[in-house]
Formats: sequence, C-alpha cells, structure tokens
Amino acid sequence: MNKRIAVLLSGRGSNFQSILAASQSGALGGHIGLVISNRPGAGGLDIAQEAAIQTALIDHQSYATREAFDADLAGVLDSQSPDLVVLAGFMRILTPGFVSRFAGRLMNIHPSLLPLYPGLHTHQRALDAGDTHAGATVHYVTGELDGGPPVLQAKVPILSGDDAEALAARVLQVEHQIYPAAISWHLSGRLQFVHGRLYLDDELVPPTGQQWESS
Repeated sequence: MNKRIAVLLSGRGSNFQSILAASQSGALGGHIGLVISNRPGAGGLDIAQEAAIQTALIDHQSYATREAFDADLAGVLDSQSPDLVVLAGFMRILTPGFVSRFAGRLMNIHPSLLPLYPGLHTHQRALDAGDTHAGATVHYVTGELDGGPPVLQAKVPILSGDDAEALAARVLQVEHQIYPAAISWHLSGRLQFVHGRLYLDDELVPPTGQQWESS
C-alpha cells in the first residue's frame, strides 16, 4: 500500500523539494498527497502545483485564535488520512490539541543539534557559543517546542570565518539528505514507539537520534 504524506510549509519549500525528489525517485516509500501553507504566495505551493499535487492555503491571519486555525488545519488533513504529516519550514507553533491528534505521525526538522538551541537563530547561537559543530535534527513533534524524540541527526563542522548565513547554507545541504531518510524510515515501519522510547529496526535510538553517515 502506497503511504500518503501531507506537507505543511510557510515559505520557499526547500526541504519540501528534497522530499518531493525522493518521492519521485521511489526512495521515499510513499507519495505526497497534499501540501498546505499558512501563508499566501509561499513558493512551496507553486512547486506542488507544478508537480500536480493537491494544495491548500489556510491563512492563519484569517483566524482569531490558534485553536481555530489548528482546527481547520486538522480537518483538511483528516480528509486525506495521511500516514505522516511533515513540517517543512512551517512557521507556526501548533497547539497541544493538534499535536496530540497527530501524535506519532507528525515530524519536523530543526537546524541544530538538539537538545541544543531549540527555537530561532540556531546558527548564530552556535557561533556565539564557540561550538565546533552545528547541524540538523529530524524529530517527532510533541507538545514541547523542538522537544520531541530525535530520529536522525547530522553534524556539520563550523569553519573559521563562518557567519550564520554561510553555516546555514551548509546545514541546509544535510537537511535535504536526512529528512527524506527519516521519512522513509517512518513510512516503512522501521521506527517504533514502545513505552515512550523510540526504536529503529528494534534497536533503541540514542537520545540525540541516529547519527547520519553521509555516503
């Protein structure tokens, strides 16, 4: 059975493009059935439409509360019955009710080596701290901001002379590799939650996620 993915995004859709390419090549083990943006004019919607993927615009500015927005968002998602909901640059904090509704099938990528630097400005914070490495982490979404169980993590060395922009560009390259890989693990059933712990192929996943080894 071909697994269904829904993607939530707010901007250009850089990670969405990498996921779409993996889907089109057969590497993902599923297809993207729906792309939703909360912002009009998001570049990711154009990419989806060019690929003949169903899209929806749910403008958060049209809603008086987060709960009302999330209720409509959840309703549209439920109409598609996705096996996984992927956050790809979706710049909204989701309510606990939404997160619990899609628990275990809601995945995000964060541009830091979690648990370091949840939230914003991750690259500058790593530079300011004098870290030797930055990176990205794919994780399941829970009620804690960027606090769900890490699935897969990739490290990127911080080079002499790096600024936040240069570091972000290199981290983005590994994001495009690890996000499709983690999604594929989920869709193929290789990832399992048991008693609050995450397993990959029946092996306990480390607290910071599996470490990515680039080929």
